[in-house]
Amino acid sequence: MSVESIKNITQKNTGSVHARNAISAYRSRGVDFSRLMHRKVGELKFSAHAQTRLRSRNINLTNDMMSRLDKAVSNAEERGSHDTLVLLSNLAFIVNIPNKTVITAMEGNSIRDNVFTNIDSTVIAD
Repeated sequence: MSVESIKNITQKNTGSVHARNAISAYRSRGVDFSRLMHRKVGELKFSAHAQTRLRSRNINLTNDMMSRLDKAVSNAEERGSHDTLVLLSNLAFIVNIPNKTVITAMEGNSIRDNVFTNIDSTVIAD
């Protein structure tokens, strides 16, 4: 075994010890580490299609709107939803909950007279 291999093994073992220590430290302070990681890792994403729709329809999301959208996604996730229609003010978003990805976005008149298919839940986020 080469010296380089030993260094790699040592670094990997040290890293996992540090990770276990960090998890223990969070738990000792009453922090649910899995929930903390879920928040960091599970941030809401927008598909290329959704980004195009937002730009073409001049939809600008404020921090408050993003917060409400994120809360709606969390509520849908807690109930086991998969593909959700989120209604927020005069906006509509189709969100894939397991991937935390906004698939498309609509506003105002483009919401009316539409039929939303392939969704299993709706969240009104007002």
